Amino acid sequence: MKPVTLFILHNCPYCKRALSWMEELKKEHPRYADVPVMIIDEGMEPEIANQYDYYYVPAYYIEGVKVHEGVASKEIIQQVYEKAMK
Repeated sequence: MKPVTLFILHNCPYCKRALSWMEELKKEHPRYADVPVMIIDEGMEPEIANQYDYYYVPAYYIEGVKVHEGVASKEIIQQVYEKAMK
């Protein structure tokens, strides 16, 4: 199982929706709860965010490799979980 890093902004409506879908997916697929997810608010931790190459949030990385950036759907987030589980 690979760790996921998620960059968000506190006031971002797309980030809030993505976080909500992440919780829904963990309820639908309990094995996703085992995926380690580090959530970083770029506004609170810019020194970490500046080390990554992305422009839009939410931005998902698996083991330091960007797998999605920008508005996410529930299906995209499920794909992120599935990639992390491999």
